[in-house]
Amino acid sequence: MQRLIQGVHRFQQRVFPSKKALFAELARGQHPHTLFITCSDSRIDPFLITDAEPGEIFVVRNAGNTVPVAGAGTGGESATIEYAVRVLNIATIVVCGHSHCGAMAALLDPSLTDKLPAVRDWLTAAQHIRDEIEQDGLMPSERNAAEATVKRNVVLQLANLQSYDFVDEAYHARRLNLIGWFYRLETGEIEMIEPGDEEFKPL
Repeated sequence: MQRLIQGVHRFQQRVFPSKKALFAELARGQHPHTLFITCSDSRIDPFLITDAEPGEIFVVRNAGNTVPVAGAGTGGESATIEYAVRVLNIATIVVCGHSHCGAMAALLDPSLTDKLPAVRDWLTAAQHIRDEIEQDGLMPSERNAAEATVKRNVVLQLANLQSYDFVDEAYHARRLNLIGWFYRLETGEIEMIEPGDEEFKPL
């Protein structure tokens, strides 16, 4: 708790004064250019890795950077995607997976969720990824099964995004970019993929 309080004090004393004009502008409304869907993992900071300022990125975070398919029920993810595309008119959606992802490790080893029923249920929609990896083998750009799981999950979430009619319509009208990222924690490298691509490529 004390660490948080000290952080707030530093923000108020150092950061806020240096960006006072920006925050005054943001108080009048937000105009982010990107919806960034990523993992809840504390090691991932969308603003840090994109060198973005407050107000530039609209963010969804959950275990495994998961996008529920359209019609799967109401939830924060669906509501945020809808608001970002229909109200904020964002230009790009990024789905960002990362190396050493605990959620994806649980797909490879279901025993990791033996005492985590909520996590196990949340990951159910991606269970078939493990079967695909075992049956098809790794793609050339995939270094190991763990990386393959993360990358294929990103591709799955891009497909899930297109299950929303307003997303698919904006994408095909070229009003919206859909991009998948794989972020390597240990090096800062990012690889990307777009719908229809077969391989991740260096960003």
